[in-house]
Amino acid sequence: MAEPSINRRQFIGRCTRAGLSVATAGALGIGFYDSQPPTALSEASETVQIPDFSITDMHGSICIARGTDRAVAVQQAFEALGGMKAFVKPGERVLLKVNAAFASPPALGATSHPDLVAAVVRLCLDAGASRVIVTDNPINDPASCFALSGIDAAARMAGAEVVIPRESLFERFSVSGGRLIRNWPVLYAPLARVDRVIGMAPVKDHHRSGASMTLKNWYGLLGGRRNIFHQDIHTVIQELAMMIRPTVVVLDGTQSMLTNGPTGGSLSDLKPTGTLIVSTDPVAADAAGATLLGRTAADLPFIAKAESVGAGTADYRSLYLKEIQTG
Repeated sequence: MAEPSINRRQFIGRCTRAGLSVATAGALGIGFYDSQPPTALSEASETVQIPDFSITDMHGSICIARGTDRAVAVQQAFEALGGMKAFVKPGERVLLKVNAAFASPPALGATSHPDLVAAVVRLCLDAGASRVIVTDNPINDPASCFALSGIDAAARMAGAEVVIPRESLFERFSVSGGRLIRNWPVLYAPLARVDRVIGMAPVKDHHRSGASMTLKNWYGLLGGRRNIFHQDIHTVIQELAMMIRPTVVVLDGTQSMLTNGPTGGSLSDLKPTGTLIVSTDPVAADAAGATLLGRTAADLPFIAKAESVGAGTADYRSLYLKEIQTG
């Protein structure tokens, strides 16, 4: 049936209402569109301070351990550098900053491997640590990420406490001399309760920074809408290197994610590279790790930027270097 005809007045009324609807939708669209990154809080706001967790009386050292058993490799790598007791003293509290970014099973290599996490927890406790905390602020739902990655169960069974991030654990922090991390929420509470910090990361390709290793791993301490920092990824990694001075880092290249990083999703993205790196210098660790991806330090601008602010050296062979073959 044909619609009944309308007169001129009705036609004009309908057009007017339609125009108002379009205008309202457009205004709402402009309201929801965010063309600028979020404004940092006033510089006058009080921000927390993050301690320096590095071992100042220990010369830069690095061990490159080759083997396929993560637990054996990390134990022998620490032994080559004086044992975990060179890094953790009896009674000290230790934080393991793992990579639990994705709700992904360990076989896909997108997160820290639970066997390695458990091994480092046990080494810390055997060295006399009074407490070991494992944490990260994942991209996906935190509880799901810790569960599906196997990190939660492995860490707890080894004797660690797993801290799942929640809003009350974050405080505002500014990197001194930084441009991006200004009055930004940082997962501060776990850092405030420990004496030593160990960074643990897998070797992965990354579609923006070129690689995700120990320096990029500190990104998991940021809260808020941190994805805006991907616009200047190499600079934010530089500032992360300024933000956290770890005691030691563990870079897992037992298998390396060569393509489709950092999430991966297929076993075909991985390559057995049989290497695990332990170092007091995260810049050196990443420079050595780059070779597992078929790259050099020069291919990854964040390495030079981190080196330029005194976070370490890209010339890892200039450090106290031990290269070992593990069982």
